[in-house]
Amino acid sequence: MLAKITSKRQVTFPAAVLDALGVGPGDHLEIQESPGGFLIRPRRVDRKRLAPLKPLIRPGTPAFDLEAFRQQTHEPSLRD
Repeated sequence: MLAKITSKRQVTFPAAVLDALGVGPGDHLEIQESPGGFLIRPRRVDRKRLAPLKPLIRPGTPAFDLEAFRQQTHEPSLRD
């Protein structure tokens, strides 16, 4: 598989790679140097850092549906 690098040094990954990583628009990839080259993996949310927010969520609040959110159209300026 090949990934294309644009004149602005941006990389386009094949859809199969992004699907396998489980990432989509707005997600982050962590790139780490290793002895054999570079390791690319999705950057996951550290749930321990979110724990202090739990008391602020009202009981009965439904879980956030990330997939539904990704399917919606959003103002491009909100993606920065």
